[in-house]
Amino acid sequence: MSLNLKPDMNAQRTIGILSETKSPPDSRVVLPPSLCREAMRRHPSLKVFVQSSQSRCFGDDEYREEGVEVVDDVSFCDVLLGVKEVAIEQLVDDKIYFFFSHTIKAQPYNRILLQTILAKKIELIDYECLRSKDGPRVIAFGRWAGIVGAYNGLLALAMRLSLGKLPAMHECFDLAEALEALRSIDFSSVRLVVTGTGRVSRGAEEIVKAAGFEKVSPSSFVSSEQKGQYVMLPTESLFTHDEHGFQTSFYNDPSGYRSTLLPYLQSANLLINGIYWDNRAPSFFTKEEAHTLLKSTRLTTIADITCDIAPEASIPLTIRPSIIGDAVYGVDPQSLAELRPYSSNGLDIMAVDNLPNELPRDASMDFGKMFIEHVLDTMMTNDYSSHEMIKQATIAQAGKLTPAYQYLTEYVND
Repeated sequence: MSLNLKPDMNAQRTIGILSETKSPPDSRVVLPPSLCREAMRRHPSLKVFVQSSQSRCFGDDEYREEGVEVVDDVSFCDVLLGVKEVAIEQLVDDKIYFFFSHTIKAQPYNRILLQTILAKKIELIDYECLRSKDGPRVIAFGRWAGIVGAYNGLLALAMRLSLGKLPAMHECFDLAEALEALRSIDFSSVRLVVTGTGRVSRGAEEIVKAAGFEKVSPSSFVSSEQKGQYVMLPTESLFTHDEHGFQTSFYNDPSGYRSTLLPYLQSANLLINGIYWDNRAPSFFTKEEAHTLLKSTRLTTIADITCDIAPEASIPLTIRPSIIGDAVYGVDPQSLAELRPYSSNGLDIMAVDNLPNELPRDASMDFGKMFIEHVLDTMMTNDYSSHEMIKQATIAQAGKLTPAYQYLTEYVND
C-alpha cells in the first residue's frame, strides 16, 4: 500500500539514473524508458536524466525515443538512483542516493563503502529498508530472484539426474520462452522443498508450478514419499525451541532455537532456499548432516536464492556467490572444498547473487512500477525526509548513521 501523499507540485526535483558500476555489470535499471516518461507526466516539476550506459538492458536510444535526456554525467541531479552498490570512487559528496547497499547486516565486504558514504556526507536510502506502515517491503526484485533462482535450481537438478538440458534463463528472450523449455522436462520423479512464503518464495513457486509439481502440506510431505510433489515451509515449520516450540518472539530474538528442516530433506531431491535469514538464527543443518544427506538420501541440489555466505549463513555449503553463466558449483560437505558441478561426491550449489539480472527487462519494469507507486510521490514533497517510510530506510545522513542504524557504529569504526 502506498503512502498516498499529495505531491508538492511546486517542488523542483531532478533524478539521475545511474549507469551501474559494479563488476560483473548489472544490466537492470530502476526506471525503464516508459516509466521515466510516466514519472515526469505524473509530476510536471520532475526532470529525469539518464546516464549513458553500454550494459543497461534498455539502450540509450530507447530512452531518447521516450523523450528522456541521456547524458554522460548525472552528478548535478538532486537524487541519484542505482540498483547495486555504487563504485566508491564515483560517489559524489552531499548527494542523495538510492541503491541496495548490502550494509545492514554489517557485511564485511561493504564496510569501506559505508565509511566513504559517511565521510562524503551522503544521504543513503536503501531500497531493502523501504517498508509500509504494516511492515512489508514496498519495493523489491524478490519475485524475479525467486523465478530465476527456482529455474536455475531445476536446470541444475535436470543436469545432475540426466533428465534433460534446459537453456540458461539469460539465454531466453523472456520468461515465456523459459517456461516453454521448462515444460519439456519430465520432473515427475522429483520432490522438492521451498523455504519461505514471502515475495521470493512465491516467485519460486510460480516456476515450480509451471514445472508440473503438486503442492502438499508440510505434514503430508513428511509422511509420504510420493514423487512430483513440493512443499513450502513457513518460518514456524523451520525452527523450534525445545522449551516452548515456535513463538512469534523468534522474529525479535531467534537465539535458543534449532532448525527443523532435516526431516523434509530426507526425501527431497532439491532445496530452494528463499527465506530471509537472521544471522542470529541457527543454520538449517551442519556440514556433517549435509554429508549424511548426500550419502543416504536423494538430496543432490540446493538453489540458495538467499545467498548468505558461510559461515554466517542458513546454508553452510554456500561458500561463495556464483555468477550468471556459471551458476552452479559443487561442494564436498565434509571439507567444504569446491568441486566441479554434478560431482557424485558433492552437493550442487546454485548461489547467483544477482538473479533478476537474468531477466533484466521484466524485472526492471516490475521494480520501476513499484518505485513510482510507493516511493515517487513521497520524494516529490519538500519534507520527504521526515516521512516515516523514508526515515526508516535512510542509513546515513549528514555524515552520521541515523538512529535506526546506530547498531552499525562498531562496523564502520573498525
